Amino acid sequence: MRISLVSLVVDDYDLAIEFFVGVLGFELVEDSPSLTNDGRAKRWVVVRPPNAESGLLLAQADGDAQVAATGNQTGGRVGFFLQVDDFDGQHRRMVEAGVEFLGEPRSEPYGRVVVFRDIAGNKWDLLGPR
Repeated sequence: MRISLVSLVVDDYDLAIEFFVGVLGFELVEDSPSLTNDGRAKRWVVVRPPNAESGLLLAQADGDAQVAATGNQTGGRVGFFLQVDDFDGQHRRMVEAGVEFLGEPRSEPYGRVVVFRDIAGNKWDLLGPR
């Protein structure tokens, strides 16, 4: 058993792809036309870090409830965790790309960490080795 995808509600498919692929360095696994349950056009967009099995299904907000949840899918808590081998290099690339960080990197018993916001406003931990 494994978790293959987690949905992430976003405002716009293309802006989200640019952030996750262009800024974070994820791979665009799939971007295919699809339909909603009631027959309206949508896209099936999957991104994931290189060599990862789990990925994100980028789901464009559809309806008031989803628009309201965009950027706050975990009630304001850090809900997503990006583990990297080169913490300083990844952090530097993200700073240069204008990613919003909520503090400075710090060392914890489990490694280096800093909180950042994705393109929708969700909080993530960028995690690296000690």
